[in-house]
Amino acid sequence: MLSTLSVPLAEVSAGRLRGACGEDPSFWCREVMNATEDRTLAGLADTFVGTPLALLGIFLVALVANRIIRRSIKGFLRRLHAGGVAERVGGRMRRMTPDALLETRETSLRAEQRIDALSGVLQSVASFVVFLVAGFVALGRMGVDLAPLLASAGIVGVALGFGSQTLVKDFLSGIFILIEDQYGVGDIVSLDNETSGTVEAVSLRTTRLRSVDGTVWHVPNGEIRRAGNQSQHWSRALLDVEVAYDTDLEQAKEVLQEVADRAWKADRAILEQPSVWGVEALGASGITLRVVVKTRPSEQYRVSRMLREQIKTGFDAAGIEIPFPQQTVWHRPADEEAAAR
Repeated sequence: MLSTLSVPLAEVSAGRLRGACGEDPSFWCREVMNATEDRTLAGLADTFVGTPLALLGIFLVALVANRIIRRSIKGFLRRLHAGGVAERVGGRMRRMTPDALLETRETSLRAEQRIDALSGVLQSVASFVVFLVAGFVALGRMGVDLAPLLASAGIVGVALGFGSQTLVKDFLSGIFILIEDQYGVGDIVSLDNETSGTVEAVSLRTTRLRSVDGTVWHVPNGEIRRAGNQSQHWSRALLDVEVAYDTDLEQAKEVLQEVADRAWKADRAILEQPSVWGVEALGASGITLRVVVKTRPSEQYRVSRMLREQIKTGFDAAGIEIPFPQQTVWHRPADEEAAAR
C-alpha cells in the first residue's frame, strides 16, 4: 500500500518542482522547494540567489580563463624569442666583440618590441572571444533565447564585414609586418607611396613616420605594397667625390683609401674596411670617384658627413682639386653696345 502511494506522491512532487523551477531546476530552487514546498519562495530563491551566483561563477571562470590564456600567449612568444636569440648568440660566441654584443642587444630589443605588439594583439583577440562566450552563457542562464540573437549577430557581422574591408586589410597587413619584422621603431624606411622617414610607431592599422623636416606621416598598413628598410642588419654609405680632369687618379684613390681606413679604425660604426670602387662617372666638370662604406644600421648618413669633411681635408693636403662649375661673362662696352643698335 505504501509503495503504491509513493509513486503518485513522487510524481506530484516532480510536477510541482517543474512548475516552480522549470525543466532544469537550480540547486537553490530545488532545495527551497523541498524544504518549504512554496512555489513562490522557490522562484524568488532561484531569481535572487541562484541566478546571481551562477552569473558570478561564469564571470569568475571567464576572468581566470582570460588571465591564463593571456599569460600563456606571452610565455609562448617569449619562448620562441628566447630560442631564436640563443641560436643567434651561439653562432657569435667564437667572435664575441663589443660590436657583436651591441648587435645582439639591438636584435633583442627589436624582438621585444615585436613580442609586445603581437602579444597585445593576440591577447586582445583571446579576451574578446572568452568574454563573448561568457556573455552568451550568461544570457542562456538568464533564460534568453539565443537563436534570434545569434542570427541577428550574424547579419550584423556580414554587414560590418562588407563595410570594413579596408580596416580588415589594414589589420592583416599590420600583423604580417610585425611577424615578418619588415621594419620596426627607429628604422629609416621608404614606402611605395613616396613617403620616407624614421619609424616612430607600428600599430595594427597604421605606421607612423617622421620625415627629415619633422613632418609626421600616418600611413595605413593596407596601402603599403613595398617598403625599403635602410636600417636592417647593416647599411651602406655611398660617397661620390669629384676630382678635376687633370688629377692623378691613382693618387686620388690612394688618398680616399687612406682617409676611409683611418675612419674605419676610429669609428666602430664602420663594420669593415671601406672600398674605393674607382671611376663612377665622367661629368661636365670632373671625374666622379665612388667610395663604399659598410656601416651599422642607420649610421650611413652620419658616417658620410664625417668622411666628406675628412676627404676635403685630405685632398687639400695632397693638392687635389675638387672642381666646381665656372662661367665666363663677357661685358660689352657702352659705345660698342650703342653702335650695335
